Amino acid sequence: MARRKAREVRIGDRVIGGDHPILIQSMTNTKTEDVKATVEQIHRLEAAGCEIIRCAVPTMEAANAFSEIKKEISIPLVADIHFDYRLAIAAIENGADKIRINPGNIGSRDRIRAVVDAAKERQIPIRVGVNSGSLEKELVEKYHGVTAQGLAESALDKVKIIEDMGYDNLVISIKSSNVPMCVEAHLALADQTDYPLHVGITEAGTLFSGNIKSAVGLGILLYQGIGDTIRVSLTGDPAEEVKSAKQILKTLGLREGGIEVVSCPTCGRTQIDLIGLANQVETMVQEFPLNLKVAVMGCVVNGPGEAKEADIGIAGGKGVGLLIKRGEIVKKVPEHDLLRTLREELEHWEEV
Repeated sequence: MARRKAREVRIGDRVIGGDHPILIQSMTNTKTEDVKATVEQIHRLEAAGCEIIRCAVPTMEAANAFSEIKKEISIPLVADIHFDYRLAIAAIENGADKIRINPGNIGSRDRIRAVVDAAKERQIPIRVGVNSGSLEKELVEKYHGVTAQGLAESALDKVKIIEDMGYDNLVISIKSSNVPMCVEAHLALADQTDYPLHVGITEAGTLFSGNIKSAVGLGILLYQGIGDTIRVSLTGDPAEEVKSAKQILKTLGLREGGIEVVSCPTCGRTQIDLIGLANQVETMVQEFPLNLKVAVMGCVVNGPGEAKEADIGIAGGKGVGLLIKRGEIVKKVPEHDLLRTLREELEHWEEV
């Protein structure tokens, strides 16, 4: 698929836009003022595959904490600012690699300019964020409600405010919890600007519903080449956001690496706990830095054929299990040894 060519923007030691990979973002849910807890969570998110992290900055103490947090992490650190321009400036002074603001709620042009000047001095990019819940009254009236066109126009209006202040080191984010609206807004915006776009479905929901909405919305946008950074917004552990984002990118062929697990649906022929086995395999393979497809099948009759496109697979029946490599049965083992057998094969895979 052809990607939209966005201008390049540097965030810390990473670059987005151009031909650079789409980067995965998440956001901490610790109190940013608690440096220890925040750093510990960021380390866990880094290990899961997070490449840019955003922290809320609701207080001056949180802004000042950035200097200590920055020392302990290795991915770019973004400050999430609402309403108080002084917090944005303080976060920049304490080492933020990017700030996220909505110029519409920062206040007067003088306050916006103070933030822009601080960012310009240190060449810190500004992410201009607009969402459907904060659309200006005049745009709601113009378009007779909250619409995709209104969201796109609002974002471009905010960008122009900052451009008119002599700064264009920008990233744009427009979000809605309405998937069709969010997609339409991005399509409209992508044709009118070459700034990098951070994409996501805001307030997507719980692990179940949020993943479905995010996969649909992000899948549509990414397949059309739109998106330079992504976040899956979930009500839950932010590590799940990272895992889901990685899987969405891998499914679309936009990210390689890591083990992909495929498994068959259960049916009346299944004689093992396939659901439990597949979940165990999916958890186990995260330990291995291999680029493989692993199949987990619940039928020793059809399993080898169904697993032929995988590099390695296991299939189980009542009391018996099979180890399969590229569609060929290479070993029979007791059913209860399937997981251990697969682990041993993966541990020695580079030697095969």
